Amino acid sequence: MKKMINHVDNVVREQLEGIAKAHPELQVNLDPFYIRRKIRGKPKVALISGGGSGHEPMHGGYVGYGMLDGACPGEMFTSPTPDQMYECGQQVNSGKGVLFLVKNYTGDVLNFETAVELLHGDGIKVQAALIDDDVAVKDSLYTAGRRGVAATVLAEKILGAATEEGYTLEQCTKLAKRIANRSRSIGIALSACTVPAVGKPGFDLADNEIEFGIGIHGEPGIRRAPFTDSDTVTTEMMAEIFDNAPYQRTVRHWNNDAGEWQEESWTTESLDRGDKVIVLVNSLGGTPLSELYCVFRKVAELLEQQGITIKRNLVGAYCTSLDMQGVSITVLNVDDEMLSLWDRPVNTPALRWGC
Repeated sequence: MKKMINHVDNVVREQLEGIAKAHPELQVNLDPFYIRRKIRGKPKVALISGGGSGHEPMHGGYVGYGMLDGACPGEMFTSPTPDQMYECGQQVNSGKGVLFLVKNYTGDVLNFETAVELLHGDGIKVQAALIDDDVAVKDSLYTAGRRGVAATVLAEKILGAATEEGYTLEQCTKLAKRIANRSRSIGIALSACTVPAVGKPGFDLADNEIEFGIGIHGEPGIRRAPFTDSDTVTTEMMAEIFDNAPYQRTVRHWNNDAGEWQEESWTTESLDRGDKVIVLVNSLGGTPLSELYCVFRKVAELLEQQGITIKRNLVGAYCTSLDMQGVSITVLNVDDEMLSLWDRPVNTPALRWGC
């Protein structure tokens, strides 16, 4: 293993120390770990996300105007703890409530739920919204239901704009559900990532193999498949997105009035001819931009054949898996409200326009 690190136990701390020096507009807390906006504007709903480190720039790179108010990084590929989320929520709350945006991994879900209950005990209005966009699996060793992956970036941008526009906590929560219902992602790996504490790749792939449907922590996908070429693999990935039928989602919703969790169920929305979408073609860490554009070229062609219009796009490394060679594709079926919020100004270390 050759990595630009010092001691494996200090990777996240030293990363956060570097972020603090590179971005003095952010407040970086080291005990417990969290990143928040240093300067608060007008009172508004506070948006917080987080998860294991190793997916940078998600989430800390998206703290700033028009996106997150706070981010809670765990150790590498390990959920942050409730005390991180709780203290971060206390710090960014301006009286309008706190919305946690949670990727669907068991540890993340349980710890964010604990933080919700702690903040509620302080008299703070709070809610949690689940992102579960990975169409590769409906259940895994890490999740009950689909995994939450790169659609989280799109949700953070749209919801961040909504909070700046003065949406209430209830309105933001409903919007988050709509984004989750309309998001689909799939990823493939050409090679495994190396977690510093492990010191070697998480799995082995032959030179002519890919892991199809990989998770962002290296979780197994749908199958091991032979590698052919970019167009063939991209077409197979998009087939999974197109073929993904609507399904019943059941998630837990916090009732602030009753002070208890309640289950809600609804059906995801289909992707049909005439729809408008935002597309994210994302590097999992080790895939160069030149190859991502080759993938995007085929994605655009296939969507056009289906009568679906790309209204906006991101191409680059936005939700990584350390140094994994691989790519993910996310398609979000947008309405005019989402598109308008997407275009609103944003100013964060990793995403910036209109400011």
